[in-house]
Amino acid sequence: MISFNYETEFLLENEKAISNWISSVITSENKKEGEINYIFCDDDYLHKINLEHLGHDTLTDIISFDYSVGNELHGDIFVSVERVKDNAVDFNVPFDDELKRVLVHGVLHYCGHKDKSEGDELLMRSKEDEKLAMFHVEH
Repeated sequence: MISFNYETEFLLENEKAISNWISSVITSENKKEGEINYIFCDDDYLHKINLEHLGHDTLTDIISFDYSVGNELHGDIFVSVERVKDNAVDFNVPFDDELKRVLVHGVLHYCGHKDKSEGDELLMRSKEDEKLAMFHVEH
């Protein structure tokens, strides 16, 4: 089950479409959907989590905590809406596109994809693009 939680004024306009898309992404990676919670927040909220849990004194757009068991995906994905907005401007892409990229990025981590090395990052971007294309096909 995919749920959306809000610690900020932001609200997704299309929760059902996003949820269906994330479910199809999980299936396309040969994984099972468990409980995945998206928590939308602001920079301060996510910065505090970054400091307390990861020891990083930086702003970030997403932090995911993976509680998956075997092939069944479970986790909490925190998304800074402020950071996504800024990144959309920096990358010259629509906010909705950048938001979907971040949402699928967290799930791809749960599926085993990494982004620490340059090669892994290239593969992650390729996977994100592949999964973003699924949104337009499916909905």
